[in-house]
Amino acid sequence: MIGKQGMKIAVTGASGLVGSQLVAFLSTGGHEIVSLVRAEPDRGQVLWDPKAGQVDTQGLAGVNAVVHLAGENIAVGRWSPAKKRRIRESRVAGSRLIAEKLAAMDPKPDVLVCASAIGYYGDRGATKLDESSDPGTGYLADVCRDWEDACQPAREAGIRVVNARIGVVITPRGGALAKMLPPFKMGVGGKVAGGDQFWSWVSIEDVVGALHHAIMNESISGPLNVVSPEPLTNSAFTKVLGKVLRRPTIFPMPAFVAKMALGEMANDLLLSSTRVLPTRLLETGYEFRHPTLETALHALLGK
Repeated sequence: MIGKQGMKIAVTGASGLVGSQLVAFLSTGGHEIVSLVRAEPDRGQVLWDPKAGQVDTQGLAGVNAVVHLAGENIAVGRWSPAKKRRIRESRVAGSRLIAEKLAAMDPKPDVLVCASAIGYYGDRGATKLDESSDPGTGYLADVCRDWEDACQPAREAGIRVVNARIGVVITPRGGALAKMLPPFKMGVGGKVAGGDQFWSWVSIEDVVGALHHAIMNESISGPLNVVSPEPLTNSAFTKVLGKVLRRPTIFPMPAFVAKMALGEMANDLLLSSTRVLPTRLLETGYEFRHPTLETALHALLGK
């Protein structure tokens, strides 16, 4: 365990759903944050331009750790061919650029924590999956595999690299839960399709906690599943959400309706089943703030 105080930590995607929470947490902990931004940088910011292949590495001098979270939002807009290209390029090319630039620095950061996703495992039914499991098949699995491989230049340069395979992030500020809350509060929520597909969720507080854990724990490298210890079927997830909100959950969304509404995205984000376990987090002593969905929802929703 590094346990350093006052580290200098660079973050891409610092204004995003996860990044904004992580920056607040790290700042409160006494660390100096450098945000990598695409616009004209302000104080505490460094310019990077993925399309132009540029990163101001001089502005990163003295950085101890880099957390790379930036990428095209996969849950906004239908997955047209152009959208899918942006999703891939923003992750793969962006991560390769960061890895190459960090590898060329002297001195180099100690660690690069690069976001990935449990989409790496594909649609696997009820099979229990951990960091040693093989990759799945399909669009998201291919993107995630290439995304993680893009960090290779940093690994080869001796930088400790952690690929944080993040699950369904639970927060009322955005993501899946924010979209589910309005219909559920009105009493018209329900399971999606048969409801037997597993959703490997994680509270926003545990995403932040796990990323901090990955930065500080020198024994962690390679894939790290950032999910709760309690993956649930969509049906079970629905029942817990209804219980916390004190609303009925009797209006299911048929698979064909999900596909009509979201297109190809529905297959990967709503209908696929991925039962992922946080084996490496638990092995390295991480203590979950919210190990169960009910405790997470009560805390996040103030219910």
